[in-house]
Amino acid sequence: MKLLPVEEARARMLAQIAPLSAETVALRQAIGRVLAEDVTAVRDQPPFDASAMDGWALRSADAPGALRIVGESAAGHGYEGVVGPGEAVRIFTGAAVPAGADTIVIQEDAERREGEVRTPAARPGANIRPAGGDFRAGQALLAAGTRIDPWRLSLAASAGRGEVLVHARPRVALISTGEEIVEPPVAPGPYQIYDSGAPALAAMVEAWGGLPTKLKPVRDALDAVIEALRSAQADLIVTVGGASVGDHDLVRAAAEALGLSLKVASVNVRPGKPTFFGVLDDGRKLLGLPGNPASAFVCAELFLKPIISKLQGGPESLPIVQARLAEPMAANGSREHWMRAKLTHVDGALVAEPYRDQDSSLVTVFAAADALLRRPPNAPALEAGGLAEVLPLARA
Repeated sequence: MKLLPVEEARARMLAQIAPLSAETVALRQAIGRVLAEDVTAVRDQPPFDASAMDGWALRSADAPGALRIVGESAAGHGYEGVVGPGEAVRIFTGAAVPAGADTIVIQEDAERREGEVRTPAARPGANIRPAGGDFRAGQALLAAGTRIDPWRLSLAASAGRGEVLVHARPRVALISTGEEIVEPPVAPGPYQIYDSGAPALAAMVEAWGGLPTKLKPVRDALDAVIEALRSAQADLIVTVGGASVGDHDLVRAAAEALGLSLKVASVNVRPGKPTFFGVLDDGRKLLGLPGNPASAFVCAELFLKPIISKLQGGPESLPIVQARLAEPMAANGSREHWMRAKLTHVDGALVAEPYRDQDSSLVTVFAAADALLRRPPNAPALEAGGLAEVLPLARA
């Protein structure tokens, strides 16, 4: 297969992905999950005209004046009577406006005396939240494909939902390959390094709604890689390292032994050219990422995140925004370049500043970056202040 453009590579990957089955969960367990149904309101919110303030419910035609206090309306229990001429009801925020009243005078503007309250002039509808002012019964509030966060959970709860239908969380197996990889706290040998890729990818997968399983690093032996792939119980297998074509890059050969149908052989992207994707003969999907951390992380943002999202029935597109360049940029080469960058706001405009050292092995640069800046293939030079596409990175 030829070296594919990023967009085409992602499209080929996503063409092999279908949303997982759905399950009903309690609302409190739905945080981070993606809806498999629309959420509609079972009744109006608020279900009655409600007071927006603590004060007095009365007829606007009776104000200004001294009114007789006839009762109280509080949240959870209302005034059962009808407010008549010359009458007022003590009312609290969120309580139902009693029948007959058409305005609320806030308590700071009224003077209470024994058995009565003196109020200034009041306009009809003042300080009243109308029934259905937030939403109406039957109104669609959250669409299928929406990820539940605390605010959306609150909306579903206010709509009367105690449980929701969501897509299953995808099982993602992460496999690091290479004789040079060890896991802390094991002391590395003189030619070994700590595994920094798979732990970070596991955290990304979890943040994106997946269920990661980080398997032990696999030595550079074909039978060992084959066995690791065969035994991985997952909807998606993600390998880190061994994706290229060197003598010690064995992942593709191992996958071919398991009936790999290759859909993407490599990508015209920097960093991350060796990235590949395919389907094993048992239907499991395999995404091969490069071993260099920055390459793996860039391609995780470009490919792994959309795959995990689609498995959950979520959006497939990248949240690209426009930013001004903090400094001039030289013309780009033939590969699409995703550069680690820092975002700031200057005079209300979003400004991106790429880090000068974009070496794909530098974890420190990725830890400091909060965006990836896209340079299309053969893009011309840009002056400072020119517009560029950036992909913001989630930062706590």
